[in-house]
Amino acid sequence: MEKLVACVQKKPNALCRLICFPWAGGGTSQLAQWGRLFNDSIEVFCIRPPGRETRLGEPFPKDMRSLVNEITSVLLKELKEKPFAFFAHSLGIYVSFAVALHLKEKYGLEPVHLFMSAAHAPNVSYRIINIMKQNHKKSELLAYVGMLGGNFELPPNEDIRRNIALAFRGDAEVFRTFSFEKADMNSPFSCDVTCFRGSDDKIYDVQGWQELTNGVISFYELPGDHFYLLKPSNESFLIKHITTCIENADL
Repeated sequence: MEKLVACVQKKPNALCRLICFPWAGGGTSQLAQWGRLFNDSIEVFCIRPPGRETRLGEPFPKDMRSLVNEITSVLLKELKEKPFAFFAHSLGIYVSFAVALHLKEKYGLEPVHLFMSAAHAPNVSYRIINIMKQNHKKSELLAYVGMLGGNFELPPNEDIRRNIALAFRGDAEVFRTFSFEKADMNSPFSCDVTCFRGSDDKIYDVQGWQELTNGVISFYELPGDHFYLLKPSNESFLIKHITTCIENADL
């Protein structure tokens, strides 16, 4: 499990686990550190997809289904033993949703809460710009990654920047295979959903979550751009709000 999951502070007596899904090209360096910020009632697992950090030499998943299968097979034991919630940012939302849907359909497991940040609801018509064609120059790719985050600064080391760009490209290819059609199915979830976004980021159509759960939907706008969650004040708000939601859930 250590290959897929980063857990910087184990909390065996935690009441709930928060599973974090990073953004395209991202790793565990930011969200995994939340494990030190939550109290002892919440243990944080951050997903580490192939193609980055300690998995740098591994091939990227061929499609979303492959990634979902790896995550669910590795985490199934932990997800069965105690309640869990999901936090996902940007395109990582679609990985978390696909995992949640698979867990519900195959194992009858459901998060106690979904915390979704800076992306459209998965059942809403959306368009991911395909800039990951093989003929794109690495310099163009790096420029796009930098532009995506606004004030998010890429590391100065050229090798690290190149690895981030390659991870972004690999993740984008996985995201392109994601699809979800609600059609006439009943709401797949019953848990509450909280949606966050930065005030300077683009407007996201998150209303679609109301069709996907029978739970309560909440929306919060915090100051900042696409990577608003990296600002210490916003991070503090997220930690407190997520803690309150989980502790108020029927665990």
